[in-house]
Amino acid sequence: MNKRNVTLSLALALLAGIAGAQTPTRVRGVVNTLDGNALSVKSAEGKNVEIQLSEKTEIVFTQAIKLADIKQGDFLGVTSTKRDDGSLTAFEVRRFPKPVNPGHRPFDGKSDQTMTNATVSAMVQSAKGREVTVTYEGGSQKIVMPENASISMLVPGERAQLKPGAPVSLTATPAEGGRLTALRIQVSPPQ
Repeated sequence: MNKRNVTLSLALALLAGIAGAQTPTRVRGVVNTLDGNALSVKSAEGKNVEIQLSEKTEIVFTQAIKLADIKQGDFLGVTSTKRDDGSLTAFEVRRFPKPVNPGHRPFDGKSDQTMTNATVSAMVQSAKGREVTVTYEGGSQKIVMPENASISMLVPGERAQLKPGAPVSLTATPAEGGRLTALRIQVSPPQ
């Protein structure tokens, strides 16, 4: 290999490393502490994860709403359990102010849970609860929304809501030294 090819290979490897280092990471868990800009989260896997907040960190809060507040044309993120017969029953419903990542996919890699981000096209009352049909490019899903489903909408949040015990779902990028810097944090009231 000549000197030019070696230099080019090293440059490409460096660029690949930089690009990989900037790939956002998702963390789900519960707030341990917030000390200044240092947020400690106990992840769903049981690990303590240290995350840095910046002036650019967006915080959104999940404010509870009623099922009756959901209307045709609303954009929802619905986490569902998949029944043996293939039907879907919601356990968490979020109303978004605008479409976010539309589609239907497994949730957290589990075959019995799904995430559907889509627009409400129809709502009917059924024996199992309210049944909602949501559509996205290339498909649609019928989802039963029982009375015990957690239903909320996202509103602007603030650091004061990052209390110990508050559930969070966040995206972060690795910074110098391997520490994560939060891009966006979705926080819910402590349970």
